[in-house]
Amino acid sequence: MGEHRNNELGEFLRARRSQLTPVETGVPTYGTTRRVPGLRREEVALLAGVSATYYTRLEQGESHQMSDSVMEAIANALRLDDSERVHLRRLAWPAVTRRDPKPEEVRGSLLAVAESTTGQAALIVGRYMDLLGGNRLAYALYGLTPGRRVNMAHQMFLEPAMRDLLVDWAGDAVATAAYLRMATGDQPDDPKLAEVIGELSIKSPEFARIWAAHPVAECVHGVLEYDHPLVGRLTLIEETLRVPDDPGQRMIFLGAAPGSDTADRLRLLDSLVS
Repeated sequence: MGEHRNNELGEFLRARRSQLTPVETGVPTYGTTRRVPGLRREEVALLAGVSATYYTRLEQGESHQMSDSVMEAIANALRLDDSERVHLRRLAWPAVTRRDPKPEEVRGSLLAVAESTTGQAALIVGRYMDLLGGNRLAYALYGLTPGRRVNMAHQMFLEPAMRDLLVDWAGDAVATAAYLRMATGDQPDDPKLAEVIGELSIKSPEFARIWAAHPVAECVHGVLEYDHPLVGRLTLIEETLRVPDDPGQRMIFLGAAPGSDTADRLRLLDSLVS
């Protein structure tokens, strides 16, 4: 195969290299002064067992169709986690996808599952982080009008109320950007996704700063803290499921531990909007 430019791959490799130090990777420095943070290209190449010229070309965006063994060696050298390894593979071997330009829709039966869920918030988020549907508790949790379609990434970075709602807004903001970065590997050259990222980069300095660091993570599960204006502090357990026949869509459940104060407050919130 011919070589082609892959700037996203190069940027990702450079970002990860800059976050490592010789001390944590065991690279000898011999007391020399280092002008930039992180490892040097030749040090990553040494750790990965590839030539410095080859690795430099990768960072310059020249894709050489890396073998599995070379990709694994570079991932180990850069100490990538599971999500970052998946992202590296998608960047190195990008798939050509074509999305229907029509507005994204959610299957009716899936929407019915979300809307009929009780006792916890349930929402469906699309491939561009649009809120496609959910139950009344989900809309109440985020202070949204039921049925209103908003972009959750825009809400995170451009809606001031989210900074008050989310106790760890900074951490949740990084997680949002990390998921969008993961989506770029799923959907390379998707114009709609590029539009979402471009708008956030222009309108939110925080997003631009986080995006430049290339965080990558899949949304699977976790614990989120909310400071809700109607019912107070909520500690919610998040579980995320990808829709099998449309992996770009996710169903997210946010519930409380049984018998907890949060469980009581969720019931109160539900009663206030019923």
